[in-house]
Amino acid sequence: MSKLLIVDDEVDIREFARSFFKKRGIEVFTAENGTLALETIEREKPDLVLLDITMEGLSGLDVLTAIRENNNPVKVIMVTGIEDEEVVKKANGLGVLSYIHKPLVLEELEKIVLKELKG
Repeated sequence: MSKLLIVDDEVDIREFARSFFKKRGIEVFTAENGTLALETIEREKPDLVLLDITMEGLSGLDVLTAIRENNNPVKVIMVTGIEDEEVVKKANGLGVLSYIHKPLVLEELEKIVLKELKG
């Protein structure tokens, strides 16, 4: 069974996406902040991380940097509500797969996540 970690400080988004992917036979974990995300990645070894960029404390970019510094090859898709070319450039340099923009479009989200989990 594929493992997905959803990292977002907005509980509605986290729980909605968790339920959505759980119904599709994916084992889903959630984290409300960057610190919990790093702990969950270490413990659960997900196949894919949906990572919100803008969060209190550790940002999504901070989390991605820490993941790569630990030589973890986990696939990461950034979730964002803003366009920041500097963040995009840094994330691309750290091997992010793609970006999903808020508000989330379920068909787009499903297509991207299922493609990455199968690939």
